[in-house]
Amino acid sequence: MNLASQSGETGSSQLLFANFNQDNTSLAVGAKSGYKFFSLSSVDKLEQIYECTDTEDVCIVERLFSSSLVAIVSLKAPRKLKVCHFKKGTEICNYSYSNTILAVKLNRQRLIVCLEESLYIHNIRDMKVLHTIRDTPPNPTGLCALSINNENCYLAYPGSAIIGEVQVFDTINLRAANMIPAHDSPLAALAFDPSGSKLATASEKGTVIRVFSIPEGQKIFEFRRGVKRPQEEPTTWTGYFGKVLMASTNYLPSQVTEMFNQGRAFATVRLPFCGHKNICALAIIQKIPRLLVAAADGYLYLYNLDPQEGGECTLMKQHKLDGSIESSNEILEPTAHDRPLVTQTYSAAVAKGTYVPSSPTRHGYSEDQGAAGGVNLEDDINALRLDEENEHPPMILQTD
Repeated sequence: MNLASQSGETGSSQLLFANFNQDNTSLAVGAKSGYKFFSLSSVDKLEQIYECTDTEDVCIVERLFSSSLVAIVSLKAPRKLKVCHFKKGTEICNYSYSNTILAVKLNRQRLIVCLEESLYIHNIRDMKVLHTIRDTPPNPTGLCALSINNENCYLAYPGSAIIGEVQVFDTINLRAANMIPAHDSPLAALAFDPSGSKLATASEKGTVIRVFSIPEGQKIFEFRRGVKRPQEEPTTWTGYFGKVLMASTNYLPSQVTEMFNQGRAFATVRLPFCGHKNICALAIIQKIPRLLVAAADGYLYLYNLDPQEGGECTLMKQHKLDGSIESSNEILEPTAHDRPLVTQTYSAAVAKGTYVPSSPTRHGYSEDQGAAGGVNLEDDINALRLDEENEHPPMILQTD
C-alpha cells in the first residue's frame, strides 16, 4: 500500500507505506521519519522488530520473508532502489532506473522492479538484471504480483490500460507464459496463491473476483461481492423463486447462468472506516485464522475468522501503525467514518467463539540495461548471508 502519491490519504500522518511480507508473519511500515518492521505473532501487541531513522520519506519497503534482506525506495530519490541487510546495517547494492519506482516484489529467486511502463527482473542471487519488459501499457499504480513459489515463479501485470487483460510472465525461463482476458474493465487487483498455480483478479468495477489456473489461464472460480448464500431450505416466496432460478440455470443463456453461479461471500468484515486505502492478509496467529487489515488511517485491524462457519468476523484488536500504544486496551466497533466509543475487550471476544548505509557503488541510468548499479562487498562475504529466522536466501555476490 503506497500512499506517497496520495497526499489526501496521509494528511498530517507520517504513514507513507505499509505491506505484509510474503508469508504474512511481519508488517513493514514506511514513513516520513524512516521505516519499521513489526512481528505478527501476537494479537495483543504489535511487537517492533526493527526501526530505521536514517532514511527519510520511505515510500517502499519490502522484506524478504523473515530474513534481513530489505528493498527500500525513498521519496528523496524515487528512481533509486537500495537493497540492504537491515540487521547488520549494510547496503548490499543499489540501482537507479529511468523513471519513478512504483512497486518492488521479492521472492527467493527474483526481485521485480515495476515502473509505469516497464518491469525489471533481477536475479536475487547477485542482483543482476536478467530481463526487462519494456513498453508495457501505462500502469500508474504499479499494479503487479509475483508468486512466492520457487517452482511456479510467475509475474502477473496488466496487459491493457483499457480492459482487464493479465499478462503472465515466467521469471525463471524469462518468457511470456499467457495472456488472460480476465475482465471488461481495467484491472485493480492481482494476487497469487502460495503455490503459484492460481491467480485471483479483480477489476476497477469491483464486483467480481475471478480465479484462474496458472499458467493455463483457465477460469476455475468466480466470486461476487455480497452476502453469504443461504444453505437452508427457503421459507419465503423470494427464496423459492431464487431456488427455481438456480435449478433452471442449465436452460438459460450462458451470460445469465454465469451470474447465478457466482459464489457469494463466505465471511464478511465491517471495517471501522470508509474511503481509506487499505491492504489485507490472512494469517494464522496463535493457532487461530485471522484477517489483518492495514489502513491509511494509521491502524492495523485484526479480526477472527471462523473457517467452518464463516459469517461476520469479530474485530479483536487494533494497533497504531507507528508502534505507539493506545491509551486504552479497548477495541473499536465499526461505523461509517470515525472510530466510535463502543468497545469490547479482546478476552471477551475470544470467549465468544540503526541502519547505516555504505557508500553507493554506481549511480545513473544505463540505456543498454535500463538500470544502473552494483554490489557492495564486505571483507567477509559470508557476512551478507541472511540466515535469521531460519531463512536462507541464496545470496552469492560476485564481482567481474
